[in-house]
Amino acid sequence: MNLEIQDFDAVIFDMDGVLIDSEPLWKIAMEEVFSKLGSTLTKSDFQKTVGLRIDEVIHFWNLHENWGVTDESEVEEQIIAAMEKLISENPFPLPGVIDTLNYLQSINMPIGLATSSSSRLIRVVMESLNIKSYFTFTHSAELEHFGKPHPAVYLSVAKKLIVYPEKCLVLEDSVNGIIAGKAAKMKVVCIPEKTHLVDPRIILADFQFDTMSAFLETIR
Repeated sequence: MNLEIQDFDAVIFDMDGVLIDSEPLWKIAMEEVFSKLGSTLTKSDFQKTVGLRIDEVIHFWNLHENWGVTDESEVEEQIIAAMEKLISENPFPLPGVIDTLNYLQSINMPIGLATSSSSRLIRVVMESLNIKSYFTFTHSAELEHFGKPHPAVYLSVAKKLIVYPEKCLVLEDSVNGIIAGKAAKMKVVCIPEKTHLVDPRIILADFQFDTMSAFLETIR
């Protein structure tokens, strides 16, 4: 299957690992907070919850590590606050992102954002990277009943963009995101973060590129 950008009426980006290399920042923030609860997070531990909403991540580890935390929202607040600080201190888009956004804007392609991250972190990323003007609509899965791999966040963005899901092209980096996009009946481009390359399920994506720049060269 060839990738022809004119076959689509909108492009929807994931955020973490696609627009910004935030996954290392998530690991730093989570390690900082989890250590206070007596847990040490390994790289393989971190991979177990990539792509999930932060409330789902905390609930998972609360049960797995027997923290006994009754108010998980307090843990969530600590991690989000740490992430806001880390993103503000490291405001760097991944290579090829700005060029890709510029190109899509130049051909009048509606651009959406569908992320598991909170609305607060969407705002910090948009402002820190100075990319808010490119996006027609941004949406957090925290506003849905279910996060990725459920397709709700993608379907909501398509509805707001007034585009059929089948005419949307999704850019993702994680398996949960790929599954969400495919479940929404969208075509999915995977630009996997290197730690995801070992997961054979990334072949579920319709297209795969090593970098955003390689994707851009294909659609130009």
